[in-house]
Amino acid sequence: MRPVPVLALVLSTAALALTSGAGPATASPESRVHVITAKSGLTSYKPELAPPGSRAHVFGLTSKAFGTSTAVLVTGLLPNRGYGAHAHTKPCGATGDLAGPHYQNIEDPVKPSVDPAYANPRNEIWLDLTTDATGRGAAVSKVDWTFTTRRAGSIVIHEHHTHTDPGHAGTAGARIACVTVDF
Repeated sequence: MRPVPVLALVLSTAALALTSGAGPATASPESRVHVITAKSGLTSYKPELAPPGSRAHVFGLTSKAFGTSTAVLVTGLLPNRGYGAHAHTKPCGATGDLAGPHYQNIEDPVKPSVDPAYANPRNEIWLDLTTDATGRGAAVSKVDWTFTTRRAGSIVIHEHHTHTDPGHAGTAGARIACVTVDF
C-alpha cells in the first residue's frame, strides 16, 4: 500500500468523523472547518521502539459546530505492535517530559491526572494504534470540543496502549517519540 492513498483515507476518515450526522456545513463561524496538518520525522526518545527514520503525519479538523477530529499516520515503527498516542500541552523537546502532560479540555486539578473522570478519550485526544507488518499504523480521534486560547502542542507516542482503570487512567508507559503539531 502506498502512503498517499493511506494519507487520503486517514484525512477523509477524520473529515467524516467531524461532520458525521451534522448536515451540510454553512459559512457561519460555528461551522467553519479549520484544517491542521503536520508532517515530520519523529523526535525519538527510545530508538529501540521508534527507530531512526520513523515518521508521523497528523491531520486535524476543528469547528465549533462539530468539535475536533484528529488523525495520525505513523510509518517506520516496529511491526505488529500496539502504541498509545495522545495530544500533549507543549511542543516536543529534547526529552519526552518537555512535551508536558496530556492536553485536557477540562483540566484535572490533581497532577498527574489518572482519574478516569478527566483522563479519558472524551476529555483528551487519544490516538492509540497498532502497526501492521511494515510498521505503519493509523488512528482517528473525535471529541465534541474545540481548542480555546489554550491549545495542545504535540502528539506523543507511548510504549503501549492507554489504560482506562482508576489510578492508571491515561497512562501508556514511557514516551518513546513525539511530533510537534500547531493545533
